[in-house]
Amino acid sequence: MPLDPAPAATPSPVPTPPPVRFWPVDDLPALDPDPFLDEVLREEPVTRIRLPHGEGHAWLVTRYEDVRFVTSDPRFSREEVVGRDVTSMRPEPVASQTAGLQYIDPPRHNRLRRVVARAFTGRAMQRLRPMAERRAAELLDTMEAAGPPADLMEHLHGPFPIAVIRDFLGVDEKDWHRWAATGEALLSAGADSEQRARQAARDTRARIAELLRSRREKPREDLAGVLAQATGAGEITDDEAISLATAIQVSGGHAVRNNSGSMMYALLTHPKHLDRLRREPELLPKAVDELFRYVPHRNGVGIPRVAVQDVEVGGQLIRAGEVVYNAYVSANRDPAVFADPDDLDFDRTDGPHLAFGHGPHHCMAAIMARMEAEVLIASVLTRFPAIRLAVPPEQVEFQRQGLIRGPRTLPVTW
Repeated sequence: MPLDPAPAATPSPVPTPPPVRFWPVDDLPALDPDPFLDEVLREEPVTRIRLPHGEGHAWLVTRYEDVRFVTSDPRFSREEVVGRDVTSMRPEPVASQTAGLQYIDPPRHNRLRRVVARAFTGRAMQRLRPMAERRAAELLDTMEAAGPPADLMEHLHGPFPIAVIRDFLGVDEKDWHRWAATGEALLSAGADSEQRARQAARDTRARIAELLRSRREKPREDLAGVLAQATGAGEITDDEAISLATAIQVSGGHAVRNNSGSMMYALLTHPKHLDRLRREPELLPKAVDELFRYVPHRNGVGIPRVAVQDVEVGGQLIRAGEVVYNAYVSANRDPAVFADPDDLDFDRTDGPHLAFGHGPHHCMAAIMARMEAEVLIASVLTRFPAIRLAVPPEQVEFQRQGLIRGPRTLPVTW
């Protein structure tokens, strides 16, 4: 007897997209987690959002494994974002971002990354660390001479990373104040900041172009020297070299300032953890890594991606052409990966954090950021073993309308 024909395969149902949520990304107190991210991670870990600026909506991915998936899958492109007016935290679109590591995909991304990797090596950090320790000591000399109470942001966390990135890039010492000011402007998020950010970008490009011209005439072993050599050999263009140096200046100055300030605030408001570091200085590298996970290093989200094919993420179908944001801050507090994620725990043994991103765009400056954090904390604890906040924790003022969170002032005594 003839067999009955096999029943036709039933197509998998396409999930109904979640409703679009408006996320204002308000300023938050101190190191408090964002309640919006907490809610989404718990209730709808892959959702759709609209941010204060730009057009349309975007997907928001919040779970640890989903963030790792999106950031390492080539079907999600950063290059496709360029020129699009996507929903964003900033009023200025990314249309001007045509070079550098942030807005390109492999294989071009791999070519530029190989060049920059020549500067971010273990050997380079070994050479830079004694210089960083001297810079910290000099700054703390000034603070000690001024006497308590003192503002750690003014005396240490503000000038220190600018001094280190200046040494790393090869910037003249007399220019570091101007470099600090442009870094702040480039990362401001308020609606009134657009013109200031544009002017800061022009000033920064001009300053870096001059530095590269100088390094071609007088080669040195610094980042500017690496980039100048690469442009001379035709490996990268001048525009690419300037964009690379700009990105490193911003992340190496402004970001480290705020992240390290937040780390110190976390320690000063966790006196038992601070006491333990005094007793067990060998614990510092592990403590710094946990602080990177614990501290909410930014407001909102960073650079988006665009799906170039239909991709399913966490049970939701993201269509080709749709915009996707990854929430590293929420991924670092995913209870499926980190036990008691809201606790600061120097003995933590669970998954590696995502504070420096993941995949091809993992931050190349991570090795330097870790070194700087270790130097800062060790220098302060050695010089001022009795250091403590000079005001109640709730009176410490934090940055407002910035993309990267951190204390504006950090009053201490000893």
